[in-house]
Amino acid sequence: MADVQKIRDKLAVHPDFPKKGINFLDLFPVFRDPVLTELLISHFITRIVSVTLPRSGVSKIDAIVGLDARGFLLGPIIALRLGAAFVPVRKQGKLPGKTVQAEYQKEYGADIFEMQAESISPGSSVIIIDDLIATGGSAQAAGELVKKMGGNTLEYLFVIGLTFLKGGEKLDAPSYAMIECDD
Repeated sequence: MADVQKIRDKLAVHPDFPKKGINFLDLFPVFRDPVLTELLISHFITRIVSVTLPRSGVSKIDAIVGLDARGFLLGPIIALRLGAAFVPVRKQGKLPGKTVQAEYQKEYGADIFEMQAESISPGSSVIIIDDLIATGGSAQAAGELVKKMGGNTLEYLFVIGLTFLKGGEKLDAPSYAMIECDD
């Protein structure tokens, strides 16, 4: 797990961002280092191939769903390596064409996520990815969108998990966080 520690060491902590009392864990310094970026992607690929697929009993992943916005950095690369489609989930009004919607709760109100209609075929094997899971609301909404399209979420992947907020308990499939933070 030396790769995980190297990535954890590169995270920047920004106290009182975006508001007082929150310590924001910034993933962007990892992306400034190509070796660490490769470690991050390879870690998730290894997880999918050695744990997710065997546990689920399916032979391949059909789609990687990335949440707005950092899931857009990780998702396409992982999808490409797996020969899968990449499907973005964005906030309401940001995607063209017909969309499906799911509402979710945030710390300070509600929001709506959208996915383009017909972007996931019924019966598709899906992994949902984002940089961080806190309360789990946005990931849960993404899972709801996958379900509305007839897809099957095999696992939720995160770089960082704030375990004390118990967001993974809201999800309809197993979740994995590469780095777990208890405070």
